[in-house]
Amino acid sequence: MRHIWAFPSLTALSLFQASAASAVPRARQAINTSSPLALFRTKRRFRTQAQLLSNSATKTTLVEEMVTVDTTSRLAALRSLMKERNLHVYVVPSEDSHASEYIADCDARRTFISGFSGSAGTAIVTLDKAALATDGRYFNQASKQLDSNWYLLKTGMQDVPTWQEWATQEAEGGKLIGVDPQLISSAIAEKLDEDIKNAGGGGLVGIKENLVDLVWGSEQPPRPSNSVFLLGQQYAGKDTAAKLADLRKELDKKKAAGFVLSMLDEIAWLFNLRGSDIAYNPVFFSYAIVTQASATLYIDEAKLTDECKTYLERNKVTIKPYGALFEDSEELARRAEADSKDAKPRKYLISSKGSWALKLALGGNKFVDEVRSPVGDAKAVKNDVELNGMRNCHIRDGAALTEFFAWLEDQLVNQKAQLDEVDAADKLEQIRSKHKDFVGLSFDTISSTGANAAVIHYKPEKGACKIIDPNAIYLCDSGAQYLDGTTDTTRTLHFGTPTAKEKKAYTLVLKGNIALDSVVFPKGTSGFAIDVMARQFLWKYGLDYRHGTGHGVGSFLNVHEGPIGIGTRKQYIDVALAAGNVLSIEPGYYEDEAFGIRIENLAIVKEVKTEHSFGDKPYLGFEHVTMVPYARNLIDETLLTPDEKDWLNRANKKILEKTLGYFENDPLTKAWLLRETQPF
Repeated sequence: MRHIWAFPSLTALSLFQASAASAVPRARQAINTSSPLALFRTKRRFRTQAQLLSNSATKTTLVEEMVTVDTTSRLAALRSLMKERNLHVYVVPSEDSHASEYIADCDARRTFISGFSGSAGTAIVTLDKAALATDGRYFNQASKQLDSNWYLLKTGMQDVPTWQEWATQEAEGGKLIGVDPQLISSAIAEKLDEDIKNAGGGGLVGIKENLVDLVWGSEQPPRPSNSVFLLGQQYAGKDTAAKLADLRKELDKKKAAGFVLSMLDEIAWLFNLRGSDIAYNPVFFSYAIVTQASATLYIDEAKLTDECKTYLERNKVTIKPYGALFEDSEELARRAEADSKDAKPRKYLISSKGSWALKLALGGNKFVDEVRSPVGDAKAVKNDVELNGMRNCHIRDGAALTEFFAWLEDQLVNQKAQLDEVDAADKLEQIRSKHKDFVGLSFDTISSTGANAAVIHYKPEKGACKIIDPNAIYLCDSGAQYLDGTTDTTRTLHFGTPTAKEKKAYTLVLKGNIALDSVVFPKGTSGFAIDVMARQFLWKYGLDYRHGTGHGVGSFLNVHEGPIGIGTRKQYIDVALAAGNVLSIEPGYYEDEAFGIRIENLAIVKEVKTEHSFGDKPYLGFEHVTMVPYARNLIDETLLTPDEKDWLNRANKKILEKTLGYFENDPLTKAWLLRETQPF
């Protein structure tokens, strides 16, 4: 979702009035005197403020949302390097070497070369053309950010080639395509190489020296190296020794020599550690190798506190330098080659998202199998401690959002205040920061008024955003990181009198949310199979939305977590939902240049009792944990069935019971909450 961490205390907010020059020294002072967790909070907080305050001055600041950047000189420099290496096409993925969806500033190569700052997309540069491929979430944004050097490939649209197809066409006639092998998965690389050669191209070449880094040069931000801290058992619910034992059982089932972990959230979960190397995602740069006999964490040891080192030692985990992973992988490949002379060697497993470079280092197909990560699967099924943490943090988070919406309505309607989208986002962050176990935001708050709400992943920037119009739709998609869980909630409101069209659209989206929340399905059902439940009411009127209906959510980890999800992506066909999964339910509707609507709750997949049990299968359903009311004045009651009204009444009753106690000394918020949760 979006970039830059939170301000965990009220004191931090005053720094918006400070200068960047004064903010940075105070950050350094705080860093030197803080506990590991406070360090996690403080380093991200002050770094963020310094960036925000110095956006106009620093050369290394990344592209701001909705601003077009002239990429002519960057492309010219890249093409010069391509010619030197006999490349006709060069691919620039969005991901880092760990296949992260959200990345550190230093890894934002696609943003740097193209000007497009969305979280998903691939840039393809030839000696005379440039194309950017992205999905429907970002069509609007990309059209505003790309300059005239770029052609937008709208992924998923009829007759529009994929980036692989476009690149392959450009390589016809024996031409070579280059890519950094650490930034592309082995599966994609091998398939692309085959397609290129079949189409008459020269093939795909792994270029170890990243060409965009060479163009970026000294202006490329430094790689973060922030402190790592231990997540206590009261939050994790299971120690590393037990998790390693479970993983080894899976390795034994697959008769594998070991598993090489490259996904940062999987490593953080497995070792019960958290960091702050990537904005909003409490992860740290690392790799790991687990065999039946050993577990090795590859990380800069200076990042680990004594508590972390003691914990890892107690759980029989060896620490090695981050950069030693590829050298050790090559050594494992050499040993496997030697062993293969006497007997068939057991293969090492890597994630299907593992890099091409990693697979090659381990010896390629002969010694490596790519699988859906067993750690990813285990992480997606939360234990009881994690599930209770998700329930509890959503109550606190719901109270924060309710207080914010009551405050915002009062400011806009009664006080006639002029607030822009960033002012509102900052206020919400400040309110959240008061609550127990708050660490930071889980993504950039989408605070959007009117037409901006139609930009699905909109990010407001001070000086380039809108004043909130009380007579227009306001969409707020936001979330937070708490020690006991991760939140992600979207509510759409109107502080004036909505039009009949807006009310109808909102109610159709709400009906889809209720239908999916209420569905009961047999064990083994995928998120692909139930996506239609949320879209059916929009489809009836020829309407739809260009994003998934739901994504997995981590437990004080990434707000986007695989492998589960609800939507039309192929990957969701292969992975069944399971009790203990936590994911979002978020249908929407968007009219470009007019308004946008999204309603998002997080829900736990749970086993439910049914009258019958066809096929002797357990049946599953959802327990939504988001505790924020819905916009009453946007609901067209004539479109609701009695069952839907009953659902809303039960949901509102629960919200009232769980959050009303937070507002005993806050008559403004209490009155707003009571009004919005009245029975239908």
